Amino acid sequence: MVALLLLLSFGLSYIPPQTFSLISILSLSVPLLIVLNIIFVVYWTVKLKKQVILSLLVLVVGYNQVLSFYKFSEDNHQLSEDTFTVMSYNVRLFNLYNWIDDTTIPSKIQNFITKESPSIVCFQEYDSSTNLDFKTYLYKHKTNPSTYNKSELAILSTYKILNTGFIDFPNSANSAIYADVVIKTDTLRVYNVHLQSSGIDANVNVETLDSEQSNKLLKRLGITFKAQQSQAERVAAHVAKSPYKVLICGDFNNTVYSYVYRILKGNLLDTFETSGSGFGRTFDFKYFPVRIDFILADKSYKSVKFQNYDVPYSDHFPILTELTLHK
Repeated sequence: MVALLLLLSFGLSYIPPQTFSLISILSLSVPLLIVLNIIFVVYWTVKLKKQVILSLLVLVVGYNQVLSFYKFSEDNHQLSEDTFTVMSYNVRLFNLYNWIDDTTIPSKIQNFITKESPSIVCFQEYDSSTNLDFKTYLYKHKTNPSTYNKSELAILSTYKILNTGFIDFPNSANSAIYADVVIKTDTLRVYNVHLQSSGIDANVNVETLDSEQSNKLLKRLGITFKAQQSQAERVAAHVAKSPYKVLICGDFNNTVYSYVYRILKGNLLDTFETSGSGFGRTFDFKYFPVRIDFILADKSYKSVKFQNYDVPYSDHFPILTELTLHK
């Protein structure tokens, strides 16, 4: 049964949530299903049972999906003057409502950014009221909450920004923005995307939920996934018309096995899969490692480095990639 569920889940990225929202929720369980199938492979092998063939065959069929879950380290970092770095980070309003019992979180985030000094930073759940001064970033594009009544987004750049824009998600507090950034002789359109959140506590104890609570949880997730679909399709349509090479950063609030990830990734490069290592965890979820924050780049670029940071300043963890143009 576990093997068949995993096999079914491999096709979930092609099923629009607006058509089968409850089935699409299964994509959240793919990491767990992968782990269970690996355990069964070991178990059936030790027991010398033929059931091992089914579990092993499913893992082989889903080889790329398994690699999306865990990436073995590769040393492909190359020092070059042509590289630049991009960071994506959901800062959860710089701890505005004291989710973390530490009043110094804003300054810690600022010090962290200053130390790592990425060339471009994309913030989700930004908060202008903190008045943090990122002095090294001369070029900025931020949403104005009084104008859009949305969760704030920001793109900070050490490179000149030519044009900027805003992509509205109707009936949602979420949105996307973009900035055309001049990097030497090249122009790159950088998107910062924040897809719909379910609003569910990531550390909720699912083991204690009764049937009514479970049904409410599934219903809310279904509504969220439907909203994410229309938002991702809106961004993808905008990306398709870009006159420049594209880079997408953001908090997708969904995994690599989802419909929205496939739509947004398109022909872009997932920089974690190219140069990351480990589970690539980007969200503080207590049950298993979750990767819901991404940096996707045009394939004319090469990701020579990817880093996950385990810093406890938000419910998300920052990610950074180092990019260079293919020679």
